[in-house]
Amino acid sequence: MPATTAETLSFVSRNVTVAPLVLLSVVDHFNRAAKGTRKRVVGVLLGQNDGKNVRVSNSFAGPPQHSTPISIDAQSANLVLPFSVPFEEESDDPSVWFLDHNYVENMNDMFKKVNAREKLIGWYHSGPKLRASDLEINELFKRYTPNPLLVIIDVQPKESGVPTDAYFAVEEIKDDGTTTSKTFVHTPSTIEAEEAEEIGVEHLLRDIRDVAIGTLSTRITNQLQSLQGLHLRLREIQTYLQKVQDKQLPVNHAVLGNLQDIFNLLPNLSTPKPGGESKGSSVGELGYAMSVKTNDQLLAIYLSSLIRAITAFHDLIENKIQNRQQQEEKEAKKEEAVAEKEKSEKEKKEASTNGSSTDTVDKSSEKEKKK
Repeated sequence: MPATTAETLSFVSRNVTVAPLVLLSVVDHFNRAAKGTRKRVVGVLLGQNDGKNVRVSNSFAGPPQHSTPISIDAQSANLVLPFSVPFEEESDDPSVWFLDHNYVENMNDMFKKVNAREKLIGWYHSGPKLRASDLEINELFKRYTPNPLLVIIDVQPKESGVPTDAYFAVEEIKDDGTTTSKTFVHTPSTIEAEEAEEIGVEHLLRDIRDVAIGTLSTRITNQLQSLQGLHLRLREIQTYLQKVQDKQLPVNHAVLGNLQDIFNLLPNLSTPKPGGESKGSSVGELGYAMSVKTNDQLLAIYLSSLIRAITAFHDLIENKIQNRQQQEEKEAKKEEAVAEKEKSEKEKKEASTNGSSTDTVDKSSEKEKKK
């Protein structure tokens, strides 16, 4: 069982913030180098570390991998590589890995010339979990910083939440007096953008934001994501406690103390209500107040639904009346049009009949004149 030391507490209490630019860089690195494979990508983190707050503001990765064959220079008898590969590891044996530290040193020197405030503070990989070789790689990065920070960035998250996990390597002191060993201790991390990044992201969201979505749907979506994250954390706590109970994991008093502090913050819903409550009743004052408030809210919802239904029913009646009036007006117009048409045809027939009779009279009068 690991004991709680001052070093461990100092690492756990540190505030690690990761800039969104780092997340974009890591995702781009993964898409270029390992998309569609089970490999992970490794890179270097730059930023500031003052002992209490760790700010990860930038990163750099290795050059992209290419399948160009290796050529040999016959005169110098040296290998000619088109691109150097910073990190490689065996999929079957995790203990076999290669990291080009010369490339890391050269890139670090160039970044110092661009921004001297950003220093090498650690490294990252795309995880999504810790690997057996992470401690050895972390020891290599101790050449450049005394306490390197490891940030595992999940480039393909399956659940909503913060896609980063930060770790520091510490000495694990066991109660049985055996030899100490290195292990990683988890420290909380957040995603925090600077003012310039926030302005840029706001401009990007302004173009892609759906104006049809209101504030209510946004609030509900945020609450749903928060509840999903809470449910995920509760499941992790349950899994950890179950493994401790089954003796699959050792008892960690620091973790149990933190869990106890969390449970102590929960409200006591079984507080007995003052006044003549029976001994067997578990309904407290808080539960009674919440029940009353919930019933009031449900009553308001019921009344509003009833009012909406009555309003919709009246609208339906009005629509029926309007439709009937419009139908009657259309039928009346059709009848008027038919009547006018019949009247015009009748007038035409009468006019043609009168015209033929006058022609007959004229012809008979001409014949009489000729005689």
